[in-house]
Amino acid sequence: MPTTRFRPALTMRGVTLTYPDGQNRVTALDDVDLTVGRGEIAAITGPSGSGKSTLLAVAATLARPDRGEVLFDTAAAGAVDLARLSRRDASRVRREHIGIVFQQSNMVSSLTALEQLEVMTHLGQRFAVSRVARRRTRERAAALLDAVGLADHAGKRTGQLSGGQRQRVNLARALMNDPTLLVIDEPTSALDQERGAAIMDLILEVAREHDAATLLVTHDRRHLHRMDSVHRVVDGVVTTLDTVAA
Repeated sequence: MPTTRFRPALTMRGVTLTYPDGQNRVTALDDVDLTVGRGEIAAITGPSGSGKSTLLAVAATLARPDRGEVLFDTAAAGAVDLARLSRRDASRVRREHIGIVFQQSNMVSSLTALEQLEVMTHLGQRFAVSRVARRRTRERAAALLDAVGLADHAGKRTGQLSGGQRQRVNLARALMNDPTLLVIDEPTSALDQERGAAIMDLILEVAREHDAATLLVTHDRRHLHRMDSVHRVVDGVVTTLDTVAA
């Protein structure tokens, strides 16, 4: 199994996932071993349809493998096998410990940038939120927007933000609950080269600052030399690359 110099946060062992295709089954992930540590940024590369997004879905508890272990270690809760959790428990772990950045921003059009972040803290809560808790939530949301350079855009709604700004909100939103794991899927695919480079710079900065284990799917090879590890997925098989040239 590949090793990491970082303290392990996510460890996959023998993870296999298949899905039906007519009379047969297609293997999306084939006996995957992968370890990502706290503060480590692990790039996931490979051709379209190779299993990259499926790998992220398993790591984020959005898909359950047919077999294998997905060990997730948070400082607060200790290690759990995500592959064995109930749907309710998986949802709780995802909500409390995992930040997800999709290709598209998936923002609620009626909410402001600040409100997009605030709502993340209240998901799954059954009881009324106190005034003090609401104030702390707003302060954290404002601080994160400031960290991604959007302090002056906190009151803008989705339609008033550019594509790059929406992705910045998306990244800040994923950090709202101080996640142990960040799962990021092609964050620059819909951006031009300049804006894409700025988003990549920001991801590298905030992921390391927050000490989050980060799985980052990207086709942009120009930034691979800046990652802590690079893994290539082909036909569901994950190979760890030794070096990536700048």
